[in-house]
Amino acid sequence: MSQTMTKTKKLYVGSLPYSVTEEELRNLFSGYGTVESARIITDKFTGQSKGFGFVEMASAEEAQKAIQGANGTTIGGRTLIVNEARPEERRERSFGGGGGNRFGGEDRPRRQR
Repeated sequence: MSQTMTKTKKLYVGSLPYSVTEEELRNLFSGYGTVESARIITDKFTGQSKGFGFVEMASAEEAQKAIQGANGTTIGGRTLIVNEARPEERRERSFGGGGGNRFGGEDRPRRQR
């Protein structure tokens, strides 16, 4: 397999201004090739941009062109960071705190009634 075949088409785009829309992100990267998807990551409670997103290009070659062309460019006073996206890691859901007895005192003997 050639080296280009192993490269990803999905790019991480960091340091985005919070005001940038997915359409603007798509337009920025369309100059480097066909954009298959553009997604800005938002806070699930507020809907506010987290300042980063992902762009998927049609080919690995276009993705490389986009990295070379867009990385380090300035938008809205912020310098973009563009590189290959890492594979998504599975995260276990955390519900906070440990288990155990919610009412405490589980190690004390019970009082006789």
